[in-house]
Amino acid sequence: MKKILFKGKMIFLTLLVFFAAGSFTYSENPPDEGMWLPLLLDRLNYVDMQKMGLHLTADELYNINHNSLKDAIVGLSNGGVTGFFCTAEMVSAQGMLFTNHHCGFGAVQEQSSTEHDYLTTGFWAKSNKEELPNEGMCASFLQRIENVTDSLIPFLPDTLKESDRASKVKEISARIKKRAEEGGKYEATVKPFYSGNEYYLFVFKTYKDVRLVGAPPSSIGKFGGDTDNWMWPRHTGDFTILRVYSDSTGNPAKYSEKNIPLKAPYHLPISLKGIKKNDFAMIWGYPGNTSRYLTSYGIEYNLSAFYPTIIQIFGKELEVMKERMDVDKVVKIAYASDYASIANTWKNFIGQSRMLVRNKVEDKKKAIENDFITWYGKDPTLLKKYGKVLDDLKNNYANMKKVAVPFFYANLAGMGLDVVQMANKFDGLKSALEKKNKGALKETQDALKSDVKEHFKEYDQAIAKKTLAELLQLYYTNVPKTELPVIFTRIEKDYNNDFKAFAEAVYTGSVFATPEKVNAFIDNPSKKAFKKDLGWELARSMSEAMGKYAGSFGAARTSLGVSSRLFIAGLRQMNPDQVKYPDANSTMRMSYGSVLDYYPADAVHYDYFTTLKGVMQKEDPTNEEFIVDKKLKDLYTAKDYGPYGENGEMIVCFLTTNDITGGNSGSPVINGDGQLIGLAFDGNWEAMSGDIMFEPDMQRTINVDIRYVLFIIDKFAGATNLINELTLVK
Repeated sequence: MKKILFKGKMIFLTLLVFFAAGSFTYSENPPDEGMWLPLLLDRLNYVDMQKMGLHLTADELYNINHNSLKDAIVGLSNGGVTGFFCTAEMVSAQGMLFTNHHCGFGAVQEQSSTEHDYLTTGFWAKSNKEELPNEGMCASFLQRIENVTDSLIPFLPDTLKESDRASKVKEISARIKKRAEEGGKYEATVKPFYSGNEYYLFVFKTYKDVRLVGAPPSSIGKFGGDTDNWMWPRHTGDFTILRVYSDSTGNPAKYSEKNIPLKAPYHLPISLKGIKKNDFAMIWGYPGNTSRYLTSYGIEYNLSAFYPTIIQIFGKELEVMKERMDVDKVVKIAYASDYASIANTWKNFIGQSRMLVRNKVEDKKKAIENDFITWYGKDPTLLKKYGKVLDDLKNNYANMKKVAVPFFYANLAGMGLDVVQMANKFDGLKSALEKKNKGALKETQDALKSDVKEHFKEYDQAIAKKTLAELLQLYYTNVPKTELPVIFTRIEKDYNNDFKAFAEAVYTGSVFATPEKVNAFIDNPSKKAFKKDLGWELARSMSEAMGKYAGSFGAARTSLGVSSRLFIAGLRQMNPDQVKYPDANSTMRMSYGSVLDYYPADAVHYDYFTTLKGVMQKEDPTNEEFIVDKKLKDLYTAKDYGPYGENGEMIVCFLTTNDITGGNSGSPVINGDGQLIGLAFDGNWEAMSGDIMFEPDMQRTINVDIRYVLFIIDKFAGATNLINELTLVK
């Protein structure tokens, strides 16, 4: 359930998700479907939630004038409030947060070394002084949501070019944000909804001192690894503990030893009562992106071009990384977070590819499109307005498909290579040399030294070199020869298409290949060095390839946005009385459903919970994904579960029917009394198509039971200092 964030490669998330971007589902929503804006709960959902088992008032859920449940929900980011990589929740009055193990995995990895391998052993701070700072991690608390549609739409006539429309949105949004931020007191963002048919303002207070408090060993927090990822039954203790710090007045501040734990205005009480079938469950958090409006044309594009390309490239990267990680512990620690992130996305796309077909989602979308055609065909005015929109969508996807494979290979298998990324940072230095601008040269040199330090942090040259060879080989194999960058001509002529030999030549001779060579070149740069450098030649070639396809791809993508906005407007007009929720876009949402089992296939039934017994049954000492810690086995054998067990069993994970997606990782699962009962961390394999169309009979959220979290903290780790902070309800 993670976003795509990893070392040595930058994937523009808007680029990845745009092709599937939508704004609402077109169906009679089952009670469990929908990621709802808290601002609208009272008007749209509250009565249904009461019927299902909610005992709180609407004011207790969301209120901007006094403390409410929304004040315990936290967006985790690496800076900024436009997107959150995970969700966390406040669980104590002293600023303690719970989130998922995979959300804190990067922080644990950064703190780990061969001397202190917290990924393997776990980490538990027994006092505030032992808590570890996480550079760059931020925790944002939503202050309010405001509908600002009327401040934008009147200034966005249909006659505006799309580029001019985007500029106008940016201009007006900047004014709205500036007003809301009150001179830096808050952070704000304006987000489009329904593909730009509506706009909402979100105002946050963001804390920049977030420290690592506790994390189980990976044998618990990542039990099952990639094998069990997206699968049920699940037996993973997927949690990490963080703490938010403030200055002495309770305001956000950068890390300082003088900072104090945040005095939280609201935190979630924790239920020890456990769960049973059909119990009410709501999940709050920051879901990243769903695509419930995607047309049949978009699905065909994804299945035929987008998904296969990403699966090929990511699969090869994982193969190269794992080979080195298996033989070098230093490399294993350094690349653990990157590997987990890529593997998560890789398997997600495999699952989506299979389940879109199995669940016949394309046919369901075609039915929606046929209804739309029938509706507008009955009215000449509607026919004039909407008659071409589906054809436009079809044509734009076709135009993107024409260049998708070479475009993505140039982007990910070319521009994403370590040496290419490093070389591309030197455009400014080259320009300063050519212009003989000493001032600009000195400024560029100073900036580059900082970039070099960050680029080669936790870097393994063997992985970088082999990745270059393998991805270029893959590039050569899967992209038509007429679409290959010019560097491949050089590789064929001078290296006889031996990509290993080419990679060796790059890493032997390029000034951009190692930190020592790069720093030496920064200190003593020359124009001649650029001309003869193989790494620079590779980078220029990939940049040219990107430029070759970016124009046509971008034009189709822009036109797709225009058509999508019109299509959504039409569907809303077609069903004016239907409650329509907006697609996820990394803004706070609430979903509600029930604890429930499911039937994934004929004659197959999955219960709604798993137990520690299942961990023992899966144990495989020869497979690092299924290693079981001796102490955990001893506790199981003794049935020493403390107050967290139930009828002699230790519940580990459970299922709910909630509607979530990536970004919801770490979200609290809350019962009808507003008490924490679990942490959401995954979806199920049979509903991997759920981001595009909700599957009411099959779609489930996988959650770690909060009692298992407490059991690990208390009985396994002995961190009773943390238990004592919590508000436990029996």
